[in-house]
Amino acid sequence: MALHPIEASELHARRERVFLILAGLFLGTLAMLNILGILRFIKLGEIDTATWGTLTFSVAVGVLPYPVTFLCTDLISEIYGRARASAVVWMGLVLNCWVLIILWVGGELPGFETIDPMTGTPAGDAANRQPVFFEVRAFAFGATLASMIAYLAAQFTDVWMFHFWKNLTGGKHLWLRNNGSTVISQLVDSTAVILITFSIGGLAGVLNDDTPLTQQLVVLILTGYAFKFFFALLDTVPFYFMTAWLSRYLEIDPNQEHTVLEGEGTDSHPTRP
Repeated sequence: MALHPIEASELHARRERVFLILAGLFLGTLAMLNILGILRFIKLGEIDTATWGTLTFSVAVGVLPYPVTFLCTDLISEIYGRARASAVVWMGLVLNCWVLIILWVGGELPGFETIDPMTGTPAGDAANRQPVFFEVRAFAFGATLASMIAYLAAQFTDVWMFHFWKNLTGGKHLWLRNNGSTVISQLVDSTAVILITFSIGGLAGVLNDDTPLTQQLVVLILTGYAFKFFFALLDTVPFYFMTAWLSRYLEIDPNQEHTVLEGEGTDSHPTRP
């Protein structure tokens, strides 16, 4: 395949294509989970306890693809460095804002719905439900707001912790920076998204009046975190495999960044495009 004039070499083009795949998978997953968000909670099970009563374990549908985002940022951090990983995280924030803009514009433009003259909004049906778009729009607004704040806190924690462990160990112990960054950042994410979603009323259909509120919120946080923690450990194998394979395929030494940091006091990476 002929190279485009902006592609300096076949190796440069290969590196950019792999980066595009990882960044695209990250951003596509992020957009999907924001739309799915909290539209449905999956019931994982219940446990009856003498002290706490019945504990219900559940996760939002939007949580299901979320571990993929951490695998992508870890691979980008390892292969391409902290600057590119941070750039992808910022692009994720822009994408969140873009989703909100389209949802807002789509609801403001005139459609074929019957408008309630009292509220100025589309009239509901017999069960007081609005047209599907507006139901999804309301949920997505809340989910996206919660995820934007939690996302920034979690992803930047992930990127920072990843390079903290990488520098601390001199580029050794790949499993430590992969899991050490992800398990901490996912705890930040799980806590933030549940508390923010609760504060905007997004957990109304999940919470009940028979169990103390604090207990239910803690269970939701821990359930979401346990789900993410399990997959964080599970992705260690593909992370090792893909890091080794991509390092050879792209002709990049992930540890060279650490060597340059120690030897020259800069974070430049001469082998990167």
